[in-house]
Amino acid sequence: MERIPILKMGNFLLVTIQVDMHDHLAMTLQDDLTNRITQTNAHGVLIDISALEIVDSFIGRILANIARMSRVLDAETVVVGMQPAVAITLVELGVSLTGIRTALNVEKGMALLRSSLNETTNPVAATKRSADDNAED
Repeated sequence: MERIPILKMGNFLLVTIQVDMHDHLAMTLQDDLTNRITQTNAHGVLIDISALEIVDSFIGRILANIARMSRVLDAETVVVGMQPAVAITLVELGVSLTGIRTALNVEKGMALLRSSLNETTNPVAATKRSADDNAED
């Protein structure tokens, strides 16, 4: 059975989709990823879709479901590498990616996950940063 590899990097899981996603593979990824979050106690999931040229409404919904399920399991999700054509298609189809944070590339996505992990593990520092940011405005 075809599976998408899920790599553990510290507190995060990294998923790089390098093949065309079909419905069955997307469902398998959803199951595999939620199981790995539980097994590894991961606090973040980064999904790289830069190799995907087409994302239909079903795959978009699966990505949104993964983000919601991850959140319930105490992990943030960031999707990176979305092609402009994919973004346009998702908007035109009216697919809502509620709960999914996005970044242009893996580096920026990891930074988002790290900052969100720092905010949850150190809420005092996060509050101070937020106050400092507001003071600058």
